Amino acid sequence: MAEEHSALEESIIIKDQHTKEIDLVNRDPKHINEDVVKVDFEDVIAEPVGTYSFDGVWKTSYTTFTVSKYWCYRLLSAVLGVPLAVVWGFLFALISFCHIWAVVPCIKSYLIEIQCVSRIYSLCIHTFCDPLFEALSRICSNIRVAVRKEI
Repeated sequence: MAEEHSALEESIIIKDQHTKEIDLVNRDPKHINEDVVKVDFEDVIAEPVGTYSFDGVWKTSYTTFTVSKYWCYRLLSAVLGVPLAVVWGFLFALISFCHIWAVVPCIKSYLIEIQCVSRIYSLCIHTFCDPLFEALSRICSNIRVAVRKEI
């Protein structure tokens, strides 16, 4: 009974991972594009003091910019959004596949193989270099340096 319940919960969790509901209000919950594409009319067009156009031109320009940006984005995302989602999904699946099936196994294999070399290298260093540096340290340990200021 407990095993059936656990298997049912696991299948629900796996199913929810691919069919979870998305937030249609907050479409950037991790703030990926917080500072990149936040472009408003005031960020692009500004009239300094003393160089003002007619108020009607300014209001019409603002409305035209805002509405055209909004609808161009919607049109482009409607036409190219799904194909680009397929391309990006394929690309990230390919990257994940390469990482899981090639990169990580190669790194693990390298670490296993290098461990043997590391032990041999360590043994050589301790065998040959340790006595040499110990002898040099004993030779240099009797050196005394005195600094005097002569006037």
